[in-house]
Amino acid sequence: MRTLVKVSNFVSKYMALIVIAVAALALFVPSSLSWVRTGWINWLLGIVMFGMGLTLKPSDFAEVFKRPKDVVIGAVCQYTLMPLLAFLLCKVFRLPPELAVGVILVGTCPGGTSSNVMTYLSHGDVALSVSMTAVSTVLSPILTPLLTLLYAGKTVDVNVAGMFLSVVEVVLLPIAVGFVVNHFFSKYTQRAVQALPLVSTAAIVMIVAAVVSANSSRILTSGLLIFAVVVCHNILGYLTGYGVARALKMDVTKCRAISIEVGMQNSGLATSLAATHFAQYPLATIPGAVFSVWHNISGAVLANFFNRQSAKQQASAGTAAESAAD
Repeated sequence: MRTLVKVSNFVSKYMALIVIAVAALALFVPSSLSWVRTGWINWLLGIVMFGMGLTLKPSDFAEVFKRPKDVVIGAVCQYTLMPLLAFLLCKVFRLPPELAVGVILVGTCPGGTSSNVMTYLSHGDVALSVSMTAVSTVLSPILTPLLTLLYAGKTVDVNVAGMFLSVVEVVLLPIAVGFVVNHFFSKYTQRAVQALPLVSTAAIVMIVAAVVSANSSRILTSGLLIFAVVVCHNILGYLTGYGVARALKMDVTKCRAISIEVGMQNSGLATSLAATHFAQYPLATIPGAVFSVWHNISGAVLANFFNRQSAKQQASAGTAAESAAD
């Protein structure tokens, strides 16, 4: 078990590099990973969501009732800023429908599970981040299809009922099962949770490998455009999330949590929904896959930036205290 935990910690530490390496291999040597089928995406995402359920406790939801204002602000930011930014970027970059729907799906999905780790590393409000992830995920079966219809319904056919059922099947149901298992068998699940980074990373890597290897020629043709849109979407999410929280006079730790939670999306769900409901548009799966690679890199960079800010503030506070003592 110790060896497994060490491997899991190593994989968690270098997740961004591992995802990049696999994505590059799938892009330039697609035949090497063609055995990873796009039909596996829903199952792989379900595994990630089950793992998320194993980490959730009743106290995570109790936090919502302890400070509903903070969680509501975060949830509103999540489901207004990212969908709107996605829509505007599609207009600015004049994306064709098959790419636009993929970008909009990323924007309408809930926060990503890795946002909690990045918030912790950035000395942000982890409890708020976990609560936001939980709430946005619970709301996703309703809001994700409806917002997709709102922003993409004029250009593509959106099956709201079908998307609702898909989100329930691949997100809510696995999380609920994981939550129940953790509640009744916590003695055993606490050990299993230590290996979750390894399992989750493996599943995410396989999702990226499946999408990229199946669409390598298309990505090489329009990859720069997709990458530019994804980077803008992600960074603008961080900036607007932080800006709104700051404008509402929330403290720095909450601003960091909301910034990261808004900017980091459950892009695996976006990829899953694109593959299931927009199969006639093969390019629709690509923004989610690219986002999966990119936001792990940008999230780590942002967490490092926030961490350095905290260190400077602590150093300044220490110097001021010493001066006052003298």
